[in-house]
Amino acid sequence: MTMSKPSHKRADDRTRQRLAQECARIIADEGIKDFKLAKSKARERLGVSPRVALPSNVEIEEALFEQQRLFNPDEQQQLRHLRQIALEAMRFLSHFQPCLVGSVLKGIVTSRLEVQLHVFADTSEELILYLIDHDMPFEISERRLRTGSQGYQQFPVIQFVVDDATVDLTIFSRDSGREPPRSPVDGQPMRRARLSEVEDLIA
Repeated sequence: MTMSKPSHKRADDRTRQRLAQECARIIADEGIKDFKLAKSKARERLGVSPRVALPSNVEIEEALFEQQRLFNPDEQQQLRHLRQIALEAMRFLSHFQPCLVGSVLKGIVTSRLEVQLHVFADTSEELILYLIDHDMPFEISERRLRTGSQGYQQFPVIQFVVDDATVDLTIFSRDSGREPPRSPVDGQPMRRARLSEVEDLIA
């Protein structure tokens, strides 16, 4: 005997799907990186009851992929452009063993034109002096990331602009930074791509 879902469960599933799609639009169009904030905005805009379970971060990311595949075919050209910027930045920063991470590696383009790299240095000052020596204007901040062994930690961040994109560098210690931090999407270790892998992506 085949059991079917109760009608209210099917309705909640459809609402959850609409929420995921709206979250994806918010992230893509407004450049929001915080999934929790995107969910809050989507629930408010759609007037969804608090009893309906919110979509997972993975569901939202899948909706992002689907929206770009169906509605934004030109963004493949934009993605290639951002990966080319990543490649140039990685060659420039080769001494710091850069790795590409985040949306550009995954193949997602948002209105926030940003290339995220993980770099490795003995101290953040080492990288700062390198950029100063090359007359590269930059900004310094910090980012809180979750690691598998030590919980949440603060990491120095440097940003500079190449063409129309922001290159975002999170600095890890050469000694202790080999373990990738956890992804804010699924909680798994973040995927990192080295220079040769990015070259293959573009090729």
